[in-house]
Amino acid sequence: MKDIIIPKERAVFWMDGNGRWHNEHGPFQHKKLIDYFNSAIGWDPDGFFVSQERGDIHEKVYFRCEETALFAVDAVVGREITLLLNTRQRIRLDPRKLQVKNDQLFMQYRDTLVKFTDRCMMRLAEHIEDINGTYYFNFHENRDLITVMD
Repeated sequence: MKDIIIPKERAVFWMDGNGRWHNEHGPFQHKKLIDYFNSAIGWDPDGFFVSQERGDIHEKVYFRCEETALFAVDAVVGREITLLLNTRQRIRLDPRKLQVKNDQLFMQYRDTLVKFTDRCMMRLAEHIEDINGTYYFNFHENRDLITVMD
């Protein structure tokens, strides 16, 4: 299989801070295309990329993004909380890894960040407590401090 790697400086698309894909013509409009790009997101030490295989070619395109390309788009609350990412991946919420930066909620996941969308925040709002600018995540009998980042 032949690898084609395109650096982010040559990519013709990028992702904004709200998880919207863009190209020179503006934001992507077609849901199927958006879903396809989101499901193709990967990351490694060189950054975020989308990849696809076509025949005997594996194409990997690094792209620019603000803060992160991983977004928690929904949450399922049960005995534990499962986050649904824009990539269609499901991960467990770890309250000890939550961070607030510029009034946005993030979670450290492996070697990157997951940013919470407004929809996901609404799903979790009853578990977040703000006491004079100090944030806590309350779930079951646990109360975890949420780190505030500068």
